[in-house]
Amino acid sequence: MNIYVGNLPYNMSENDLRAAFEAYGTVTKVSIIKDKFSGESRGFAFVEMASDDEARAAISGLADKEINGRTLRINEARPRDDRDDRGGRGGGGGGRGGGRGGDRGDRGDRGDRGDRGRRG
Repeated sequence: MNIYVGNLPYNMSENDLRAAFEAYGTVTKVSIIKDKFSGESRGFAFVEMASDDEARAAISGLADKEINGRTLRINEARPRDDRDDRGGRGGGGGGRGGGRGGDRGDRGDRGDRGDRGRRG
């Protein structure tokens, strides 16, 4: 089972996180998510455990536990496809369309544009 660990102390290492979860069973993978530019922790991680029973025990045992002044938020990780925080748009989007195409209609009192400089 894959477990989401949020509100992680920024100075926590993958070894420290592994040790906390190994108290509840076999940990197969630990991934602290890091900023791609600075390489520093983004404050959350994913932990995979060998069995669902061990994972559930870890979730209940570590949820809301305080480590280094931060209260952990732990739950079963959802697959990327099940997340609804991006609205299913596939990223990007929003804003107004580009360019100024088509008929712009009424331009107010700009009717004198065609004869600019020809007055006399």
